[in-house]
This record gives sequence, C-alpha cells and structure tokens, in this order.
Amino acid sequence: MAGFALMVSSIDACRAQCVEFTDRASQLQLDTFVKSPSSLLEQLRNDKEKLRYRLATFIATNPSVLPSVQTLISASTSTDRSAIGAALRIAEGRCTSTKPEAARKIRDFTQRIGDLNVQAGYSAAGEDASGAQAQSQDKGRAQPPRGGALLEGEWKTKLANPFKPVPLPN
Repeated sequence: MAGFALMVSSIDACRAQCVEFTDRASQLQLDTFVKSPSSLLEQLRNDKEKLRYRLATFIATNPSVLPSVQTLISASTSTDRSAIGAALRIAEGRCTSTKPEAARKIRDFTQRIGDLNVQAGYSAAGEDASGAQAQSQDKGRAQPPRGGALLEGEWKTKLANPFKPVPLPN
C-alpha cells in the first residue's frame, strides 16, 4: 500500500514540473527544503542571486512547495524577501508556456502574500524578464540550446550532425 502511495505521489510530482529534466532540482533538495525552508537561507547566506535562482528552480520543479515558501518568507529578512519575490516571478515565467495552471498558482500565491518586499522583488524581476524576452526575441534561435550542442533529441541521447552549419547571430 505504501509503495502504491509513493508511486502515485511521484507521478503527481512529474506532472507538476514546469522545466526539463536537466533543469530540475533533485528530490533530496526538495525534501530538505520542505522539511526546513530556513535551511536554504543558512546555505546561501548573503548571496541573493543564488537564493533567487535556487528557489525559482525548486518552485518550477514542483509548485507544491509554495507553503514552504510561505514559511521561508516569515523567516527571512527584507532583502531576502525581495529575492524570494524575484524567484517567484522567475518560476512563474518558466511555468507559463509548459504549465499555465502552475504559473497561475504561483501568481495567485504571490498576490495573497501581501508582503511589500516580496511584491517589489516580484515586480522588479518582471521588468527584467520583459527586457530579456525582448532581447531574446530579437536574437531568435541563433544561440544553441543549453548543454552539449553535439547531442539532440528529447533526452539528449542522439548524436547531432557535427557538419551542420552553425547559425550566425544577426
């Protein structure tokens, strides 16, 4: 019976993920964060950038960690809260195209928080993201995908054509 419950919960977690396998946080990291959200603040002392991107990865990997984010907010300083708000916005952006219902859940969660520092970080990250989106649209798909350019396919297991012409930026 316990094995069945574990299998069902892992299937549910797979459906909740907004990012590709290579961009996901490990289950151990997620479990550690859920059990002790403030441990993330202890690990990443005074490094707001790492806090922002690691938390965004946790949320995009499994949006059901949002209650732990609430606990993290209550244990954090005002500057950490602005980084948490930015992480929420980044995670929402990652989920928008693949899992719009998860993106909506993140946006609703952020609006319910009511913390001005979180809201400020969320808004500031949105302004940065919209500028980055405009730049990436200008560049098109000229940049190779993250990871090895010699591997392609869904799981990056097929060898790409090494003689294929390289796209040049405009």
